[in-house]
Amino acid sequence: MSATIVGVDVGGTFTDLFCYDEAAGRFRTAKVPSNRGDEAVGFLDGLKSFGPVAQLASVVHGTTVGTNALLERKGAKVGLITTRGFRDVLEMRRRDRLHTWGLWGDFLPVVDRDMRLEVAERTLADGSIRAAVDPAEVQAAVRTLVAQGAEALAIVFINAYANPANEQAALAAARAVWPGEAIACSSQILPEIREFERTSTTALNAYLQPVVGSYLGKLDAALAGEGFGGRFHIVQSNGGVMSTATARRLPVRTALSGPAAGVIAAAAIAREAGFPDVITGDLGGTSFDVSLVVGGGTALAAQTTIDFGLVIRTPMIEISTIGAGGGSIAHVDAGGLLQVGPESAGSRPGPVCYGQGNTRPTLTDANVVLGRINAERPIGGKLARLDVEAAKAAILAHVGAPLGLDAMAAAEAILRVANARMAGAIRLVSIERGHDPSRFAVVPFGGGGALHTGALIREVGLKAALVPRFPGVTSALGCVIADIRHDQVQTVNLTLEAMDEAALDRRMVAEAAAARAVVEAAGLAVERIDTVFELDMHYAGQTHTVAVPLPVAVQGGSTGLTRAIVHEAFERAYQTSFSRLLPGLGVRIVNLRTAAIGRRPRFDLGLLAPEKEATVEGARRGSRPVWFGGAWHDTAIYARLELPEGATIPGPAILEQPDATTVVDPGLVARVDRLGNVIVERAA
Repeated sequence: MSATIVGVDVGGTFTDLFCYDEAAGRFRTAKVPSNRGDEAVGFLDGLKSFGPVAQLASVVHGTTVGTNALLERKGAKVGLITTRGFRDVLEMRRRDRLHTWGLWGDFLPVVDRDMRLEVAERTLADGSIRAAVDPAEVQAAVRTLVAQGAEALAIVFINAYANPANEQAALAAARAVWPGEAIACSSQILPEIREFERTSTTALNAYLQPVVGSYLGKLDAALAGEGFGGRFHIVQSNGGVMSTATARRLPVRTALSGPAAGVIAAAAIAREAGFPDVITGDLGGTSFDVSLVVGGGTALAAQTTIDFGLVIRTPMIEISTIGAGGGSIAHVDAGGLLQVGPESAGSRPGPVCYGQGNTRPTLTDANVVLGRINAERPIGGKLARLDVEAAKAAILAHVGAPLGLDAMAAAEAILRVANARMAGAIRLVSIERGHDPSRFAVVPFGGGGALHTGALIREVGLKAALVPRFPGVTSALGCVIADIRHDQVQTVNLTLEAMDEAALDRRMVAEAAAARAVVEAAGLAVERIDTVFELDMHYAGQTHTVAVPLPVAVQGGSTGLTRAIVHEAFERAYQTSFSRLLPGLGVRIVNLRTAAIGRRPRFDLGLLAPEKEATVEGARRGSRPVWFGGAWHDTAIYARLELPEGATIPGPAILEQPDATTVVDPGLVARVDRLGNVIVERAA
């Protein structure tokens, strides 16, 4: 049987692929334009570039479909059934405002008010049921919502985390009259305390179910049409992999799927290269995604806000996103200020230089005009050449003329504004969180990340840049090497003093077994399955919790958990977070978090290393003028993949490869390490 696994990252502009034959230890890469609106076309085009799709063993996909649906508000029409008196939880949120000092609110929840219906039921915080739900009333509400055009249904009852009986009874009654599959209750999605976060996550899951389900259905059908009989999996926002069946049921967990895969790969590459502390920067066609990696480990957040008011409470890799990609459109606003993004030209029509009908300049157009991108060898393989003159004319018309600049000065201004925005995103995850950026290297990837290495080093004060061997397909590589992971959460809501050690141990064993079953059902080869436990805890009287990892594992049907172990773990976590303890106060346990992680066989990054017979002179491709700092510089051009280990290239230089371009600014020097990564540092 085939042992070929393909990672596929579908972005807004390009679809990136990494094909790995596990048995032979060989790999290939591909980059094709995304077909926005019908991504299955680009998806299949990329897979076919490796040969017959039917011969592939598995496909692992990182997708931004969920992210885009949330940001663009293009999800399903959702109906919500909730406890009487709690209809407006989604609008009240946490009493926050989009514009703090505005005179009115302008936030619209994903569920319209007339689509949020109430029923008489009540579960108390201790789990006792004061009023049972009436199935007939639930069914009447469902019929009303169906008549009003509901495409997905969410059921959220107050305190359902403590006792889901009323919710489950309502779900059973609703299923009898609901015409579709997009239906769920909060105790299935997030059985956790805090009504807004639980309601928001459940509603957003419903909002995405038809969209993600339809998308995955198209891909499944396209794969089946090619005779594919292997496994098809999706990358989750937590950096793990799940089956498409789980993704259809829990699409909210795919909200940061594509960016998460890139962080996983970048962190693995940086660890192997000897850079445990890095800041990843994924610059694609539409966005710039930044994440902090400390000590070689990615940071998981229990909760993420995708956009104002769109709160998802499920474990996700901490990623900050701004609308600054290669396709980001540059324009002069009403106040006369130059802006880059967040609007993007995407892949259709794409930047002006693509010649596909766009007339507004983008960041890519600026890089082409400045000579940083080779107009004769564009990445992606579909275009023969880029139209430099059209890009220059668009920059002059839309930026130069309004600001009184010539085309070159306007192009450089676009670059400076975009670089400043990217530097700001990096500062947000480093300096503003107490980290000294001079300790960190940036790992720029995506199709455009390595074009901006010099600016990021200078503007943020980073010590170096580590450009992966194949920066344009790093996220696709992450799909291949990501572990299989399933996270669960359960509210326990008790004091440490009142903790029943045996009861909590039994609950942990049961949660671990359920999580392991999901990982085992995924069907991908794993070396082992690890189970990780964590508690959300706080001192009595506090509102917010700290994450408390527990140093226990299931052995012989028990975790061996004791009150002393929990107390010691809490104090260690609290001390780390706040540098002090609060002796004398009681301690509460709020939630139990369980993760099962199927460890994938280790991918040997040494496979990416340069050829032994490679030479610097053999990689030289002459020179061309490139614009740096207001003037043209004669700049050496190299075929990046032909550079040998140990090669040292002083700036200015351009390193070209099929999936990306690396710019080495004047005053910087690049060297090639044993894995083929390019390390860019300040010249001595």
